[in-house]
Amino acid sequence: MTLSVQFITMISMVLSGFYLGIIQQTFRRLTTYWRDNAFLTYFLEIGFWLTQAGVIFYVLYHVNAGEVRLYVLLACLLGFSIYQVFAKKPYIRMLEVIIRIVSSIYHFIRRLFDKLLLSPLKWIITLIYRMIKTIFGWIITLLLFILNVILAPFIWIGKGIYKLIPDSFKKFLKKIAGFYSKIKNICYRWLQLFRRR
Repeated sequence: MTLSVQFITMISMVLSGFYLGIIQQTFRRLTTYWRDNAFLTYFLEIGFWLTQAGVIFYVLYHVNAGEVRLYVLLACLLGFSIYQVFAKKPYIRMLEVIIRIVSSIYHFIRRLFDKLLLSPLKWIITLIYRMIKTIFGWIITLLLFILNVILAPFIWIGKGIYKLIPDSFKKFLKKIAGFYSKIKNICYRWLQLFRRR
């Protein structure tokens, strides 16, 4: 390995260490969003370090064909230390500003989606539901009216026959009529309950 390659390797590893400090700080800040999920925390933690190791080795491979030496590790550690000493606090402030901006944009888009798409869709679904319920109520009322018209002659005939039957049989018929009246009242209450909804 020539001297120039070694110099480029050291500079690259110092920058990689600096990058590692930034990306590690960003990852730690974002872990607050999934801290309650232990499985996701372990999965992302392992994925993060595997990804960063791959990124740094990719840089090293392009610089010196992936040859790892002690000074490579020390240069990477030096870059990480430079970040911790000189750039950590300013970067944290900048990161918080970026997170607030992204969060504001997200909430704005979410409210926009709710106002322009979700709320009108809810209104249309509610309107269709009420129209169907009203039409269904009208159909039931019409069917009950037709049923009363059809049954009216039979009721009149029945009343005429009822006057001719003996009193003992009339008592039996009154018991049946009481049961019918209860069923009719129950159906009427259900119908009223459905109309109020």
